[in-house]
Amino acid sequence: MNNFIPFSNADESFENAIELFNNQEWYLAHDELEAIWHKTDGKERITIQAILQIAVAQVHLSNDNYNGATILYGEGLGRLNNNKVPDLGLDLHEFIKAIKKRLLILQVGGDLTDICLPKLIRKCKTKPLFK
Repeated sequence: MNNFIPFSNADESFENAIELFNNQEWYLAHDELEAIWHKTDGKERITIQAILQIAVAQVHLSNDNYNGATILYGEGLGRLNNNKVPDLGLDLHEFIKAIKKRLLILQVGGDLTDICLPKLIRKCKTKPLFK
């Protein structure tokens, strides 16, 4: 491992992975995230692995492999539910809510057709109103 930290707004590989994920290019997002994961140290690896697992869950869903998707949603969600994982500048709260909803529906054999797909959204940076 090295000291590579790929999570700034200026990092093209992480921004590319987010774009691929949000454009539903699940397998390509997985590849990009996996490359980042291999170069990353520390707890950031856990967050990347979780997002990577969600991307693979989506690949499984596109192949009608509901069991595989359920397993990977659960594993990814388990990693993200750890309050000590870094958010990497993403709104993980909303991401986790979307994954939980999709996982619960899969677990009861429901239909995900009209359920929102997971998205990786950057957290808003707030500026103080007064100095």
